[in-house]
Amino acid sequence: MTNNRRMLVLRAVVEDYIRSQEPVGSGTLTKDHDLGVSSATVRNDMATLEEEGFLIQPHTSAGRIPTEKGYRYFVDRLATVVPLSTAQRRGIESFLSGSVNLEDTLQRSARLLAQITGQVAVVASPSLAKSKLRRLEIIPLSGLLLLVVVITDTGRVAQRSIRCNTQLSQDVINDLSRVINEQDQNITLSKASEDIRQLGTDAKFNAIRALTDRLADELEDMASQEQASSLYMAGTSQLTHQQAANLNDLAPLFDALEEQVVLMKLMSTLSEVSQVSGVSVAIGSETHNPGLLHAAVVTSGYGASSSSHTDGDAGHTNAQADRAESTQTPSDDDFASLSNEPLAFVGSIGPTHMNYATTMAAVHAVAHYLTALLANDSGGDGL
Repeated sequence: MTNNRRMLVLRAVVEDYIRSQEPVGSGTLTKDHDLGVSSATVRNDMATLEEEGFLIQPHTSAGRIPTEKGYRYFVDRLATVVPLSTAQRRGIESFLSGSVNLEDTLQRSARLLAQITGQVAVVASPSLAKSKLRRLEIIPLSGLLLLVVVITDTGRVAQRSIRCNTQLSQDVINDLSRVINEQDQNITLSKASEDIRQLGTDAKFNAIRALTDRLADELEDMASQEQASSLYMAGTSQLTHQQAANLNDLAPLFDALEEQVVLMKLMSTLSEVSQVSGVSVAIGSETHNPGLLHAAVVTSGYGASSSSHTDGDAGHTNAQADRAESTQTPSDDDFASLSNEPLAFVGSIGPTHMNYATTMAAVHAVAHYLTALLANDSGGDGL
């Protein structure tokens, strides 16, 4: 679509429908928007937009509503993502800064995002597979039983119990812990697993090779497993209470939310898409999930690849960035930071008529805060 006026008409229809959830007519557009043309001309433009698949007329003699294609065009080309106000950003920081640990922070993030958008918020905890080892502690419990505590650079704490074949002295355990923490700090759990396994071949630790092999197995297992229980979700109840909610459309959405493993895979994949803004949007069939056919998903990675926008402002989507003004062109540092995968994601799920500008700005702001929080964390007990 190249006609600039029709682009303005489409934007006006989408904006009005998002606001009212009522079909939009040409008379209303002419009255409420300065389009500079008559109602008849706007009506002709809307008819053309319908023929091109951007709008649909749900009832005879009624106004028109956007299609999935219309929303996609709106998000990619027309929607201006306005940053949250300074007061809003300070409110986010104030609310989340009261957290006592990482889990509390992520739970608060989900509740806050749901409150801002009025939609379902989903926040994933940092992936163990992408986290780095900060410290490993081996604690004797009783008899031959040991407790292994793994603390990562993102503040996650994982615990596993190991049964030894023989009783080990505290000195041997302390010595092994010291060597592991000296050589394996700030490397991935997978790489630490390889190093610990190699330690067992060293003459110094050959007598406890069974233990080093078990430790290596546990770290390798941690690095390879990501359970759905690491998702924090909020906002399902308030979505059902929205005045304009269509329960027929929401029922499949709630069913889809129950499939947390599928949902995690979808949102994780979206968050890893390289976009200048760090925000990805999937609408309807783009989610490849029947339960989300009448929904949209807005998500952003946080951690490594979300750190390019240190001012906390939301940017443009990838398609918008291609058309951005020269003053909005990202720097080399921006693209360098995008080469790293995010540690996890934060996102919002709602109906296709969601307020995309507000949702994208809110998702971006929360992801930015979590990125800064993880980057500045220097303690081992959380955030």
